[in-house]
Amino acid sequence: MDVSIAIPSYAERLFRVAAGSMPIAFPSFGQQGQRFPSNLDLAPGTSQTRIMAHSYIKLDFGTDEEKAQQARHKLDVWKQAFRLDKRLLYKLDRPETDAGETVSKPEPVEKPAAAAKSAGKTAASPKAKTAAKASEPAAEKPASAANGKVSLLVRLYFSSHEKLSEQRWLDRIPSEEPFKSASPKVVHHSDPEFESTDRQFESLE
Repeated sequence: MDVSIAIPSYAERLFRVAAGSMPIAFPSFGQQGQRFPSNLDLAPGTSQTRIMAHSYIKLDFGTDEEKAQQARHKLDVWKQAFRLDKRLLYKLDRPETDAGETVSKPEPVEKPAAAAKSAGKTAASPKAKTAAKASEPAAEKPASAANGKVSLLVRLYFSSHEKLSEQRWLDRIPSEEPFKSASPKVVHHSDPEFESTDRQFESLE
């Protein structure tokens, strides 16, 4: 007696699966007990974090403090208007202010002269002190103005998919005043002086 087994067609199996009368069978083991790899066993893909490469723009304003403040104000306006936030950062650098302070410090030579004056004339000492105090800030101001060089270091920090925006700012900032007259110099990540510029930026407050 021949018993024929009816094998359902592909369409019938789909219909039974949709109706819930036929469970879905997923092969989990192959020949000789070898397990088929599933998607859950796959290694995780590459990281989706974007690499943030940054560039610098060096600006030298010499002793023109007014232009440096104008440039600072303009950068602040751009940051707020275009919502740049941390994409555009800047720091002021006054390299010769420390030198001016060290030059003005070795002045305690006046102590013996002051002692001699006090021994000779005690009555004239208060007037001499007030005159000396009035002359000290007047002498310090021209020294700080003469040696007060100021430069501006701008950092552009854009992600890899914002290269076009970064290039626009690298072209725009050096081409407009007051940046244009400050001898702008662009330092890219591949330039030899990038590491020293990066350390300089991190050391500034």
